Amino acid sequence: MAFVAVQPSNTNNDKGGQGEDFGKSSPVGLVLLIVFFIAVFFLVKSMNKHLKRVPASFDEPADVPAEPEAEKKKD
Repeated sequence: MAFVAVQPSNTNNDKGGQGEDFGKSSPVGLVLLIVFFIAVFFLVKSMNKHLKRVPASFDEPADVPAEPEAEKKKD
């Protein structure tokens, strides 16, 4: 078995993907990336604020009586 390496011809003036529009999306992509980072920052900040309000446990306290006996006798 023999492999033959052939040089690609460059007759069609192909610059390997670096035509006249090469690199023009870079500034737009950078601005979009910065906007996403700012949005994520504010989302994390908001989520932390909401998570601080969440109680440690949603279980009902078992050792606290619903109504003391002294208050029941007053009525």
